[in-house]
Amino acid sequence: MIRCITIDDEPHALRQMVDYVNKTPFLELAEKFENPLLALSYLQENPVDLIFIDINMPDLNGMDFVKSLQNPPKVIFTTAYSEYAVEGFKVNAVDYLLKPISYNDFLKAATKVQERLNVSNETVEDIQSNDDFLFIKSEYKILRINFSDIRYVESMQEYLRIHLENETPIMALMSMKKLESFLPITQFMRVHRSYIVNLSKITRIERNRIVFDNKVYIPISDQYKDQFQEFLNKNFLV
Repeated sequence: MIRCITIDDEPHALRQMVDYVNKTPFLELAEKFENPLLALSYLQENPVDLIFIDINMPDLNGMDFVKSLQNPPKVIFTTAYSEYAVEGFKVNAVDYLLKPISYNDFLKAATKVQERLNVSNETVEDIQSNDDFLFIKSEYKILRINFSDIRYVESMQEYLRIHLENETPIMALMSMKKLESFLPITQFMRVHRSYIVNLSKITRIERNRIVFDNKVYIPISDQYKDQFQEFLNKNFLV
């Protein structure tokens, strides 16, 4: 796990970063700060691996904050001002995120830190399954996931988001290919390089897309179209 703190004088921006950290499996939030001076005091007694820090703050801006550290951890700057980018890299920042920050950009930056720290990932290394469910190791927990509860799986680069019925999605660090090998082929089908769907959960298809809840549209790519059409043909009442 990568221990980190977030520093931002804007409460809304700070909440967003905290949310992003909490939903990223290999990050552990040690503390959050609106006041950089309090963060400076905290770091004197509590070393961390990574700092997410805004630049334009009162009392002490993020750039000066990092320069004041004798042995700074990895740093990712978050700011609304693009003119700081070059200066940010001069202090060996891992990345520079321009607000508003998407989770995808946040995850890319955090993954860079993970690669540089060469952290052995304990998030999801093993899967154990049988005909009805699988177990996934996530952080310090082993989670049981019933196949019948999975609606669809979404790829997010190195990560998967497993969408479940009436539950919060589970983030897992693994490839689609690996998870696909553990899912029963009679129940699950890959319809796009970024999506696997539970065939039993499909209730509506339109314009070559699978629709969930009138708001989630999963495309059926050309690569998987024939396979999916074969499934439809076998279950289509003419």
